[in-house]
Amino acid sequence: MTEPSSERTRWTIHGERLVDENPHIRLSIASVELPDGARFEQYVFRMRRCAMTIVLDETGESILLIWRHRFIVDQWDWEAPGGYVDPGEDGAAAAAREAEEETGWRPRSVKFLLSYQPMVGSADAPQDIYVAYGADHVGEPELDEAEEVRWVPISEAQEMIARGEIMGAATIIGVMHAAAERAAATGRIG
Repeated sequence: MTEPSSERTRWTIHGERLVDENPHIRLSIASVELPDGARFEQYVFRMRRCAMTIVLDETGESILLIWRHRFIVDQWDWEAPGGYVDPGEDGAAAAAREAEEETGWRPRSVKFLLSYQPMVGSADAPQDIYVAYGADHVGEPELDEAEEVRWVPISEAQEMIARGEIMGAATIIGVMHAAAERAAATGRIG
């Protein structure tokens, strides 16, 4: 089997013009040419790095989730705490800060799990996921962050995904990671 050419299907960008930007997002329009010569314009979103924390209890049986309304999709959902990494801020520090601000729980340790791009066809929006085992209750969540904060058993969180009560990719990845770790630790799959 031969390796495919790394350039055969590469798109050519002839330029990108700014539409709008703020400290969190940059919106532009790119002039794109496909390998077959077809040309078009496409919106491109570039966002600041975000860090989310999958906070698990010491046993890895439950995950700390927040209940919040997301106005863009006009739905309530359960999600892992997270937010923007400030300029010059360490990702793990941002993940711990966001978890505390949004839940009132301070993670005891935060370890990097993975990075991903949630909308790679339209956006450059780097998302880092961190995992923490154990947390100390240090206060209440900031007013604008969460309607409710709850420790949810991993098996229940999996059911919440199936019912559409958990929609965010980072939270889904985190729940599936925790379920896989639990299964590996117990020797049970599923």
